[in-house]
Amino acid sequence: MRHNLTLGRRLFLIGNAVFLALISFACLMPIIHILAISLSSGAAASAGKVLLWPVDFTTAAYDNVFGKPEYLRAFWISVQRVVLGTAISMFLTILTAYPLSKDPRVFRMRTFYVWIFVFTILFSGGLIPWYMTIKTLGLIDTVWALVLPGALPVFNVILLLNFYRSLPKELEESARIDGAGHFATLWKIYAPLSLPALATTGLFTVVGHWNSWFDGMILMNHPDKYPLQTFLQTIIINMDFRFIKAQDAELLVKLSDRTSKAAQIFVAAFPVLLVYPFLQRFFIKGIVMGSVKE
Repeated sequence: MRHNLTLGRRLFLIGNAVFLALISFACLMPIIHILAISLSSGAAASAGKVLLWPVDFTTAAYDNVFGKPEYLRAFWISVQRVVLGTAISMFLTILTAYPLSKDPRVFRMRTFYVWIFVFTILFSGGLIPWYMTIKTLGLIDTVWALVLPGALPVFNVILLLNFYRSLPKELEESARIDGAGHFATLWKIYAPLSLPALATTGLFTVVGHWNSWFDGMILMNHPDKYPLQTFLQTIIINMDFRFIKAQDAELLVKLSDRTSKAAQIFVAAFPVLLVYPFLQRFFIKGIVMGSVKE
């Protein structure tokens, strides 16, 4: 009842709204700044005149980006990685979390396997054994090298199994009475009811695959096999001139290095910015319910 709010309560709500608005603006400001630079002329960007609004508006930087076959190829490799990686990871996470969510009286080895998974969070075999394993399996220079090594994120498994444990046991008991087996119970009852947790873990997986660049640098021997973030790392941070042709160099002089880089960064970030709002409403619920063990 808003008409009964005290003056102190009203001041708190106003202050809270202003504070959250400032925090939101601070989070959005770098993205808006990058977008403004990418839509400005090269001279204005190089002179440092661009803040949050384009100066001498032009789309030449985006024409340059989408005219690069190397960039589009790297973008397509990242799309393949995200689609394959997310599908495989979610499938394996669901299958792994379900038995681990059972009571030890139902699945006697549950605690043993849980500790094995937790051990992998604390300790790893190291970079060299990781690379040698992937090389021995013949995955180097293939998209599977980017997908399979991290196909089962343990954090997602723990989040999902705790969510499963929070569901009423009567649902499974009624399904068993109706003749449903474990697979039917999992896919027809547990999976639909765990949509918030699945959306949360799915978002983690999508963002993780899309933003990853280090494994592409290590596991891909040829630059034309690089995913997008690895490609951007080579031309923006390391300035790998294998990707810069003579005509590109002339165009970069007209555009300025800042506008070209800003356009590529924004295009790379845009898919995640596009997906996140649709999954955000599940995010808090999935995190809270999946992180609390009853």
